[in-house]
Amino acid sequence: MKFGDWLGLLALAAALVLLWSLREGVILLFAAVVLAMALCTLVGTVRERLGWERLPALLLSLALLLLLTLLALTLILPPFFSQFGQLIQKLPEAADRLGQLLHQGFDRASQLLYGSDAAGLDWLRRSLQDGPGAQNALATGLQRLLGLAGNLGAGLLQTLFVLAVALMVAAQPQSYREVAVRLLPSFYRRRFRQVLLQCGDALSAWMVGVLISSLCVGSLAAIGLSLLGVKLVAANAVLAGLLNVIPNVGPTLSTLFPMSVALLEDPWKSVAVLLLYIVVQNLESYLITPSVMHHQLRLLPGLTLTAQLLFTLVFGPLGLLLALPLAVCLQVLLRELLIHDLLDGWKQRPSLLRSGP
Repeated sequence: MKFGDWLGLLALAAALVLLWSLREGVILLFAAVVLAMALCTLVGTVRERLGWERLPALLLSLALLLLLTLLALTLILPPFFSQFGQLIQKLPEAADRLGQLLHQGFDRASQLLYGSDAAGLDWLRRSLQDGPGAQNALATGLQRLLGLAGNLGAGLLQTLFVLAVALMVAAQPQSYREVAVRLLPSFYRRRFRQVLLQCGDALSAWMVGVLISSLCVGSLAAIGLSLLGVKLVAANAVLAGLLNVIPNVGPTLSTLFPMSVALLEDPWKSVAVLLLYIVVQNLESYLITPSVMHHQLRLLPGLTLTAQLLFTLVFGPLGLLLALPLAVCLQVLLRELLIHDLLDGWKQRPSLLRSGP
């Protein structure tokens, strides 16, 4: 390799090290881009329906979002926070109830296996009593989960930063896209511009699909919990819709809360709630999502789970939340840049086509 090649390789390594050290800022920028794409999708819909210029359409979109936020603050969030507080208070009691049921189950299993006079499975029951109980483990887990919200001042500043960047990008998306395009050599700028547009279209389609899917999941959960007679329906339905944004992990977490409430009323209700959420998630996975996202690229479940793990390890909790939009963009970039532009045009050398030594 020549000196220039070594210099370019060193510059690439330095750039990667710099990106790694600034990964928290990079994920915040990506969150701003996702919000900007959501706003651009709304602005594009307003412009298409009303035929307005971009600035009036942007102002109308912001006014609509502000109105929806005020309605949520006045109509939806107060009962949600009230019920969510009651839900958190019921979790330790539900854990105690679960521990009692487990101990009763061990006693019955011991009587069936070893007879009524034998010690049987007492060692397992004592280990559960002497060690950290399920209620303590659950309470500790909730404390750690709520502790992720620590440092409210820094979190507020990061939120304001994301919102400000999202508004600026949504006001002039073409200008900011051209900034990214000009970082590449001139012969590849047109192609890269097309790839960025494809990423934007994929993100817009994903966000619309997730919004519709979350509304359907929340509505189905509310109907099912109401029919089962489970308390705190509003809080559990809103949680089911919100956590549906996080694939695989979110639906599992959303099942924990209504099952805890149902367990305090009657154990069979907790099983019914579990079956209800399994049915709702299967409807969402095999009917709702394919119906609303049939024009969008589809991610394999294994790739989605792998992306969640990797992005959570690299970027933390925000990486878990943004794992799916990151995976959507990476899929477009890999398909267009790596596979289509590089690998599909890679010609085999004649020596590789010869048979024999």
